[in-house]
Order: sequence, then C-alpha cells, then structure tokens
Amino acid sequence: MIRLILLGLLAGAFFSSTFVLNELMSVAGGHWYWSASLRYLFMLLMLSLIIAGKHGVGRLVELSQIFARHWGFWCMTGGIGFGLFYAGICFAADHASGWVVASTFMFTVVASLFVLRAFNQRFDKQVIIYALMIFFGVIMVNISEALHAATQTVAAQPMVETLLFGALPALIAAFSYPIGNQLVWQASHNAKLQNPAVNDTATDATTSVQPLAWMRHIPTIKTSLLNDAFNKVWLMTLGSAPFWLVLGVILQPELPSTSQTFNTFLVALLSGVIATSLFLYAREHAHSSKEVASVDATQASEVIFALIGGILLLGTPLPSLAGVIGIILIILGLVLFARSG
Repeated sequence: MIRLILLGLLAGAFFSSTFVLNELMSVAGGHWYWSASLRYLFMLLMLSLIIAGKHGVGRLVELSQIFARHWGFWCMTGGIGFGLFYAGICFAADHASGWVVASTFMFTVVASLFVLRAFNQRFDKQVIIYALMIFFGVIMVNISEALHAATQTVAAQPMVETLLFGALPALIAAFSYPIGNQLVWQASHNAKLQNPAVNDTATDATTSVQPLAWMRHIPTIKTSLLNDAFNKVWLMTLGSAPFWLVLGVILQPELPSTSQTFNTFLVALLSGVIATSLFLYAREHAHSSKEVASVDATQASEVIFALIGGILLLGTPLPSLAGVIGIILIILGLVLFARSG
C-alpha cells in the first residue's frame, strides 16, 4: 500500500504542472481547445516513440489490433476519461481563476468513491472518512488562496459566471477522469478473473464482487498488454481522437501560437505521459477497492505541489494559517490511507 501511495504522490507532482502551465497559457491568450487537444496529440506521438523504442514497432501493431477489436470501448473511455476530463479543465481555466479550477477538480477524491460504488465495489467506512478529511483539507487550502485573491482583485468576476463556466466544467472533469479509468480497470480485471495467468500478480479475493447488470456490457479484454500502463494510456489517447475532432469542427478555433504549442507540449510530457502512466500503474496494481480508492485519493496532493510550483514560478504568496491547516489535513489523510493498507 505504501508503495502505491508514493507512486500516486509522484504522479500528483507531475499532474500539478497542468494547473501551473494552464494558468500561464490562459494569461497569454489562445483558445482553450488547443491547450486541451494538442496535449493528447503530443501524448500519442511521445507514447508511440516510447513503446516502439522499448518493444519495437510490432507492439504498436498489436495495440492497434486491440483497439480495432474494441474500438467503441476505447473511444468511450478515451472520450470520457481524457476528452471530457481535460476539455473541462481547460475550458474552466479560461473562465475562472486557478484556485477555482484546482479546488473544484479535487472533488475527484470523493467522486472516485461514487464511481467505485457504481461499479459495485465495497470499502470500509474509514475510507470515506479519510477521503473526506483530504477533501476538507483541499477546501481549506483553496479558501485561503481565494480570500487572498479577493483582496487583490479590483473587480470580482460574477459568481454565476464562475459557477457555470468555471466550477461546473471542473466538476464534470472530476467525475469524468475516474469513470474513464475505472472502465479500463474493469475490462482488464474481467480478464484476470477468468484467466489469472494474464496478471503478473495474484488477484485479491476482495476484488471479486458480483457484477451489476450494466457492467456485463464492459468487454473482457484478454491480453497481458494491459498490464503495461503505457499501453493503456496509448489506447485511451487514441480513443479520445474522435472527441477532439468533433469538438474542433464545432468550435473552429483560430490556430495556436508558438508559446501555447510549446507549453502544451510540456503539459503532455509531464502530466499526460509521466503522471498518467504512473497513476494508472499504481491503480492497476491495487488489489482491493480500498487500495484503488487510496491511489485515487493521492490526487489531492496536486494542490500542494501546484502551490509549491506557483510560489517558485508565479510568485504565489505563502498560505495563511487556514491554508497550513488544510495541508496538514491532506497529509494526515494520506498517511492514514497508507497505514490502513
């Protein structure tokens, strides 16, 4: 459990670059569509090079065959888990300040529990307590930052606009990300239950829950290739392509600037490739619903890392007493998660 928590925290550090760089791009201008879609174009290119470099071009052919056999599933998971998720984040960044986007998206810690319950996963009540502890810590951190921002702003943005175009898209993103990831986890887990040989470790009996009727529509993808996080991210990234193409046709945005393209490339590398692969690797090696929830909860650390990045790169002021208390709650919740494993 401790190893999974540490991997999740490392992923959170790289994930936090999203909020810092998106804030930079929002200030510089440029349509949010390019900040979102170009990230996944760069991710697909980088992941293809990484996979081909490690396993040869033949591996990409194998993955393409897996995609072709279950193209509807991968387009759904990629469109929800990557497309809807990141479109919401980037859209929100254009209509609300950074702390609103970050704090609202951190609801994903609690949203993950709702998603797990929807998949008929069970966990101890203490998991809910730890998740709420982390979430309240995130709220305190961001309230602290919000109060400071309010004192520095001459004309505050209307609350209705902030909620509809800032908080709501980030809230949708908070649910979309765990939904997409859990769908992929379930497809891989179905195969492990039928044939443990496709798994590199023994499957814990606590994950063998009775599937709900709707879950029977999730395909059973029998391949050991899904044990590799890079492969899964590649498949989901390719699956998100139709979402971005349709969205681009609808929006028809102006072409991006060179600086926006470069910053998006950095987001793709740090958050898209490195962070996502680490996170999915940790999630895949979770053998119970409690461990899965614990890995999901490490995403709360993004607030801490984003604050550190903001202090170093954007001159963000040090947190107030409420912010410090919030950080302590987040760390305490993560420690309790690790000790409960």
